[in-house]
Amino acid sequence: MSEMKETQLTKKGMKTRQKILATAEQIFGEKGYFEASIAEITVRTGVAQGTFYNYFPTKKAIFDELIYQLSSDFRYAIKQAMEEETTFEEKQRAGYFAFFKWVMNHRNLYSIVQQSVLVDNELYRWYYEKIAAGFVSSIETAIDTGDCKPLNPETVAYCLMGIGQFIGMRWVLWEDKLVPEDVFDEAMEIIFHGIRGRG
Repeated sequence: MSEMKETQLTKKGMKTRQKILATAEQIFGEKGYFEASIAEITVRTGVAQGTFYNYFPTKKAIFDELIYQLSSDFRYAIKQAMEEETTFEEKQRAGYFAFFKWVMNHRNLYSIVQQSVLVDNELYRWYYEKIAAGFVSSIETAIDTGDCKPLNPETVAYCLMGIGQFIGMRWVLWEDKLVPEDVFDEAMEIIFHGIRGRG
């Protein structure tokens, strides 16, 4: 979170802050962190540079806040979708679908997160560890209820994250389309039944 907390902002201030963040998401995604400039962010947002500095002291500050916000937003979308389901499998399917649907409107997420490994490696690690923590919690519950084999929850978490990351990249990022139903179903088949043949 940037130095100016959201609770200190007026309704208009929060709207301006979110508008600046939305523009930064586009520019960082298009140009990358090192080529993006505060000047371009303010021009495209339609605010003065002084206004930008009221909310974010540096370019790094808004980049950090963008990572935090994107992470929070899609994890919330996933959580809401999963809470509507009952079984472990239904919850996982709903969570993956919610992520793919969310990222359709935030395709720059992939580029921005990958940039963070060069901008701030600790932030990059935080991003993935935060996602992993949610998976681990879900998997631990599934192990307790017998819905998952007694495997190492962290190992399973990163395997499942890889499926979401690269299936999303293959279709949402590269093809600019929602993951096809047959691809989604096959990914879920791998998650819940593995790839081993009958022989």
